[in-house]
Amino acid sequence: MKNYIISGKVIHGEHYGRKLGFPTANLDRRSFSRRKMKIRFGVYAGWATVDGHHLGQPQMVPIKGKNPAAIVIGPLDKTGLPKIEAHLIGFKGDLYGKRLSLFLVKYLRPFRKFKDEEELKKQIKKDIIRIKKL
Repeated sequence: MKNYIISGKVIHGEHYGRKLGFPTANLDRRSFSRRKMKIRFGVYAGWATVDGHHLGQPQMVPIKGKNPAAIVIGPLDKTGLPKIEAHLIGFKGDLYGKRLSLFLVKYLRPFRKFKDEEELKKQIKKDIIRIKKL
């Protein structure tokens, strides 16, 4: 798999992940759309960092060391842009307004709809177990 890094400001989403027990950081997709990246829709294993500064020089600062993330790309929304969101495994805190960078490491599965929320939660738990093993 080609390695991708997607960066954007964390914005408010629909809070559906939080409702399910897996809060996500939703990225503003404007810079993503300008780069015209060709990324397959689906769920990825990866990790996340918050952009920071050290001695005046831009630098990637880990949120909590190497923070693993379950990253979802897609589907397209009403504006024609793919949803980009990440559940930062083990992270608790407020990222709104911060610039987050997502490093896509491994494609896990295609994006799909589930018959109900319980089936979706079971799949998210399986995805997280796979990501932790990586």
